[in-house]
Amino acid sequence: MADEPDRDDGLSVPPVPAPDEDAAPAGPDGAGVAPDAGEDALGADAGPDAAPGRRQEPDEREEVDRGYADLRRVHQLVSNNFYGAVDATGAAFGFGTVSSPGLAPGTIEPEEADRALRFYVPPRPCFDEALGILREHALVVLTGQDNCGRGAGSLALLRKILGDKAGLRSLSPANALAELAASRDLKPGQGYVILDYVGEVRPEAVQAYEIGRLSEELGRQGSYLVITAGDTARQRLALRDHCVPWQAPDPAELFGYCRRKLPHTGLEPDIERELLARVAEQRRPADVVEAVLALSRQGAEAALDTLRDRHRERVQEWFRKRPAAGDLLPLAALAFLEGIPERTFEKECAALAAHVRNWEQSGETPVAESDGSTGAPLSGAVADQSRARWRERAVGLVTTGSRPGPSRDAGRSERCLVFTSPRVRELVMAELHELYGYGLWYPLRQWLGELALLGDLDTRTEVARGVALLARHALVEVDENMLKVWSEGLTSQRVTAALTLQFMCDVEHLAPQALNIALSWTDNSGPRRAVTAAMALTGRLGSLYRLQALNWLWLMTHRGERIAFSARRSLVLLLQTAEQDPERALFILRYVRTVIAKAPAGSQERSIALRTAVQLLEAARLETPEPVAAALLRSVPDSARHLGSLWADVLYSNNRSRAVRALCGTLVQLRDDPSVTSAVHEIGEAMRTSMSGRQWALLCHHLSIALKHPDYAIPGAHQLAQVLLGSLRDWPPAGPRRSAESLIPTPPLTSAQGGRSK
Repeated sequence: MADEPDRDDGLSVPPVPAPDEDAAPAGPDGAGVAPDAGEDALGADAGPDAAPGRRQEPDEREEVDRGYADLRRVHQLVSNNFYGAVDATGAAFGFGTVSSPGLAPGTIEPEEADRALRFYVPPRPCFDEALGILREHALVVLTGQDNCGRGAGSLALLRKILGDKAGLRSLSPANALAELAASRDLKPGQGYVILDYVGEVRPEAVQAYEIGRLSEELGRQGSYLVITAGDTARQRLALRDHCVPWQAPDPAELFGYCRRKLPHTGLEPDIERELLARVAEQRRPADVVEAVLALSRQGAEAALDTLRDRHRERVQEWFRKRPAAGDLLPLAALAFLEGIPERTFEKECAALAAHVRNWEQSGETPVAESDGSTGAPLSGAVADQSRARWRERAVGLVTTGSRPGPSRDAGRSERCLVFTSPRVRELVMAELHELYGYGLWYPLRQWLGELALLGDLDTRTEVARGVALLARHALVEVDENMLKVWSEGLTSQRVTAALTLQFMCDVEHLAPQALNIALSWTDNSGPRRAVTAAMALTGRLGSLYRLQALNWLWLMTHRGERIAFSARRSLVLLLQTAEQDPERALFILRYVRTVIAKAPAGSQERSIALRTAVQLLEAARLETPEPVAAALLRSVPDSARHLGSLWADVLYSNNRSRAVRALCGTLVQLRDDPSVTSAVHEIGEAMRTSMSGRQWALLCHHLSIALKHPDYAIPGAHQLAQVLLGSLRDWPPAGPRRSAESLIPTPPLTSAQGGRSK
């Protein structure tokens, strides 16, 4: 029996729904459904294209292939940054950040909670009010602005009631409340949190009486649930009676508390007065903590630099000078196109200027006037302005860098424009949104839509990153005017929309919104949006909400072939990007094993699961043609058991020949690595537990035929095959006994040692 996947967000592998409106029934011969051949035979091979449902048209599949090729290229460049570790005590979250405790669904370890609450000061009186509601109803909702300390407050409340050693678990922010209300899996004495709750995909799923039932069940179990959400949660009738408006603690009180927890640092009276004055201006607890840490580690001047926020002062000063359109438009363009080659940037700036010119010719207000007063029109300033002139006007905000050319040859690098720091880009985007209205953003949206449709992959990737930055300030506008349009467009637009949702996960309070938007595209929104959702559920989004992503992608494999094809590709991409994250890679393998084990023999559900499994076994690494399975066997010790079980299941299906080829290809890649011999032996042991004697004999037969192919007729691969089958030698096959070695042909003498035969 396959291992059960961790209950990562309180949900188990979902039941398979009936085929939806875009799925067609299987053909009369049950195409793609493994025949119930019994225990003593390997299934017949139906070929790589056998599938349930309507077959895709060639152009549809080619279009999806192009989209996933783009996603692979992006993940090749940024996958290391998606999962790296950095100090997350600051305010900004970018690529490579560590998630705050509870953001990713799953168990919250005591060490994580300790770290989050190291400098925690309960805000009064809202903390006491929330504690009273939690004691009475076992459920409370903390509402308020982002970054006011709601997440730490939820952990502090649960620990106050349950104690420091109580088990804490985070649930997914999308649909988790509906699932929990209908669940019988609540554990006694458990603390649950749902951070940045955004509602359900189906709003009618949670009603007031269900919340009442959930509260009663939590109380009966001695468990508690804390939800954090924006102010709009108070408008939901189901949650209205459980909401507490949350506020940040007093910054001066927090500053003093943190100083007492750290080694004492002496301060001059003038410096201390300035520090306290700056601290009093802060609205985010993380900023106060960052300043105290800087004071303790680097001294008073570093703490003042942190609180002064020189980047913000510089950006605000630039905008206070009321820049002309010739200076404003390049800066606005750079907010969405940072780091692309300068020649490309200038071309796109000219395109933006043309959109603005068309807007101004319609008689509207010039874009450079933020207050609606009359100013100088654009008048070709972008075309006439030299590079040096504009950079001089953006001094302190923009600088030049270089990026390697397509050949990655340093001698062929190209100059590019970049902001002086990532924070400057964020602040510029905030000022653009704060100061300028429809007169700027209407032509900007037209220009961004054109780039999403026609831009190259590098350009569209930066557009997605910029739109994700804009979503921090204008989420509704981004969703309605950009993402909804792009998600139903051509492949280039859909890839841009999917990347935007992934980049939105760089900001913790936007990650649940990104998940909710992606899931909304899977529900009666048409096949194009469903394909876009499948693309979005990879990368950072699929890593953060791993079980949620697997559950929804698995459900989508049972829809029409266009959607199912994309869902399978996304599952493969999830495994490819998980190669450097052993825990997540094993989780994916366990999930697929569980799905196969739960599917009835001979059912369409099992056929789909096996077809997905063989694609995972065939998958190549992102950067090389080496199979992911070979890379996992080298670097993830426990992967052999899961891979062996998957191979045994797939070999007993219509996908047998593909499974044999994938197995041979993996052995070829591992042939020169003696360290994997025990892993190959473990694969064989795992297969033995799942196969009968006749199945073993048939495997030996088919493997011996496959190893005669020139691509596999290599001595090292044959030796590993003998190790694989040698692990089964004590398993008696049907008929006369033969050694495993006798079933593996000797490679031709014309083959070079360790090389490929001609």
